[in-house]
Amino acid sequence: MSEQQPESVARAWREVVGTARRSAADGLVVGTSGNVSARVGDLVLVTPSGVPYDRLGPEDAVGVGLDGHQVIGKLRPTSELPLHLTVYRETDAAAVVHTHAVHATAVSTLVTEVPLVHYAAAVLGGPVRTAAYARYGTPELADAMLTALRGRTGCLLANHGTVTYGATLDQAYERTAQLEWLCRLWLTANAVPGLSPSLLSRAQLDEVTEALKGYGQEKG
Repeated sequence: MSEQQPESVARAWREVVGTARRSAADGLVVGTSGNVSARVGDLVLVTPSGVPYDRLGPEDAVGVGLDGHQVIGKLRPTSELPLHLTVYRETDAAAVVHTHAVHATAVSTLVTEVPLVHYAAAVLGGPVRTAAYARYGTPELADAMLTALRGRTGCLLANHGTVTYGATLDQAYERTAQLEWLCRLWLTANAVPGLSPSLLSRAQLDEVTEALKGYGQEKG
């Protein structure tokens, strides 16, 4: 990172790299798959294409404008840049995490919406949809994702992986982890021969959504 870059940009890049490494350590990606980004004003810091996360340092920062024009770094941005930019243009997101999490990706090949096997779906805004398949890195994939994200903070990408966003990278990552856990839970319950998992109703999920508004520590 150039010394001329503001500390807010340098800090955001460190968080992007840290989150990318965390996704690999937690088994949500393999090799250089998946990608992470954070928005600072009109600048989007994003992981580069094809570079192992443990090799990224301050000098490897990649930044683009909301129009996709690269303004920081020499490494090429991730091939999924259209996906990230679409989220930033269409939502209030400040961070995006894209993974190839095993259980969530498996579920993306089975259903168009993750069954309501647990109230964790409320953390993502409601029943999680699966975006129609399109090749990675294409505007078509970004469009399909946007449809699946309507009213949600996360979705599955058919035969591909997951996308979540949030106000911070920690929040976006937590939503990714919750989505992977939710998919793993459904696959586990659904695998019992002769039985089908009980599912929550939309009314029950709405009740949880309302309760979550008061969840956590009060801010003084």
